[in-house]
Amino acid sequence: MKYLTTAGPDVEHWTEPAYRGSVSRADLPAALDNRRDPVTAEVLELFWAASQSFYDNYDEAAARHDLTRMQAFVLANLMAGPKPMRFLADHLKCEPSNITGLVDRMEARGLVTREPDPEDRRVKRITATELGRASFDAVWGGLTFAAEPLAGLSGSERETLRDLLRRIVPTEDTQKAAE
Repeated sequence: MKYLTTAGPDVEHWTEPAYRGSVSRADLPAALDNRRDPVTAEVLELFWAASQSFYDNYDEAAARHDLTRMQAFVLANLMAGPKPMRFLADHLKCEPSNITGLVDRMEARGLVTREPDPEDRRVKRITATELGRASFDAVWGGLTFAAEPLAGLSGSERETLRDLLRRIVPTEDTQKAAE
C-alpha cells in the first residue's frame, strides 16, 4: 500500500491505485504535492484501503446472488425509483453503451424493465422489478463492510465522519459553484 508514499522525485511515473492509471510526475498539479505530508499520505492510503475493502465486499456479496458489482450498482441506483439510462451512465462513470449492454443483460434476467419516459419518449427509463429489488436487498444484506468497521464507531463518530467526508467529496453543488 505504498503507492503514495514511495514515489520520490527520481520516479518517472507513479500509479494512482484508485484509477490504475499512469500519470507523469510533470503532469501532477502542484497542489497535490502535499501528499508528501505523512498524515495526508496516510489518510489517502486509508481511503484507498477502505474503498478496496468496500469494492471487494460488494463483489463478493453480488457474486453470491449471481450479479456483478456493476449490476448491483445499477440496482442500488434504482431503489429510489426509475432512472434514465443517461443518469445511470453518468452516475456510474461509464459510457452509455456500457449501460445499454448491462441493462440488456439485466432485463433478460428479469431484474429491470426499460420503458419510454412519459415526458420524452426518446429517453428510456430503467426500473427495478420485484426480482431486481429482492436481489439488491439480498446483496445489501450480505455486505459486511459497512456493518463491521463502522460498528466500532459511535453514532456521534459516524456523524462526524460523514460530515468530514461531505466537506472533501465533491458534490454537484460544489462543482457548480466552482464553475
